[in-house]
Amino acid sequence: MNPRHVLLALAVVLVWGINFVVIEVGLEEFPPLLFSALRFLLAAVPAIFVLGRPRVAWRYVIAVGLALGVAKFGLLFVAMDHGVPAGLASLVLQSQVIFTVLFAVLVLRERPRRAQLFGIGVACLGLLLIVLDRGLASPLGALLLVIAAGACWGVSNTVTRHAKPQDMLRFMVWVSAVAVLPLTVLSLLVEGPRADLDALRSIDLGGAAALLYLAGAATLFGFGAWGFLLGRYDASTVAPFSLLVPVVGMGAAWLLHGEAVGLQQAVAAVLIMGGMACTVIRPRERVTAPVG
Repeated sequence: MNPRHVLLALAVVLVWGINFVVIEVGLEEFPPLLFSALRFLLAAVPAIFVLGRPRVAWRYVIAVGLALGVAKFGLLFVAMDHGVPAGLASLVLQSQVIFTVLFAVLVLRERPRRAQLFGIGVACLGLLLIVLDRGLASPLGALLLVIAAGACWGVSNTVTRHAKPQDMLRFMVWVSAVAVLPLTVLSLLVEGPRADLDALRSIDLGGAAALLYLAGAATLFGFGAWGFLLGRYDASTVAPFSLLVPVVGMGAAWLLHGEAVGLQQAVAAVLIMGGMACTVIRPRERVTAPVG
């Protein structure tokens, strides 16, 4: 993988890790589905009128909009609103790595290298340690929603890889636009017009800042860069970088919200980082001397 692209992937990891603490801030101000709808509205407008139409088939835009914007984030925000803390959410969501590789093998016929499979296995062991250490304290139903969100993210990764959009910023702006209406309708049906209106009337600086961060940094930059990488590398090469997100997420939750990190969690973080190293290191190709 190109060193600059490795740095880009790590920048996305940093933004997405901090993102979970920002989500907790926003959920104090908004109902979860409304919060998600507003996030994508800000990501889409006014950019949608400046960048023009996407340069991929509409079926890909709609599929990613529903899988990523509506399903993944709708499920994640509801789960966090029902008691899954930021650090744990950042961890469990990385089940998307397993789903992404699985869907890439089944749909795109990609063949992950042995080192990648080994690295994912080591990192998953680290994830399991953290789940055993912290997961039992959270509602099981909410944890299952986060795993379902990971599966939806895997679907989105696979569709994006297949679509190979040339302009990821434009693609993500239209994906965001697709998500707004379904999320708004779901919010009105599930959370109710009164709750939505009360939240909009009482919005403060913290809620506005959370929306801007999610729309600009996490959505446009994060998913734009992520899709850019997926368009140039196998999904089994890009997806494992997200295993570092819970390390950043748990660190941010500890620094900003005081979520404790114990010895077992520290060991798990080392396993995750070690697994990541296995997924990005490629064996050197043998150079043979010309004959004759």
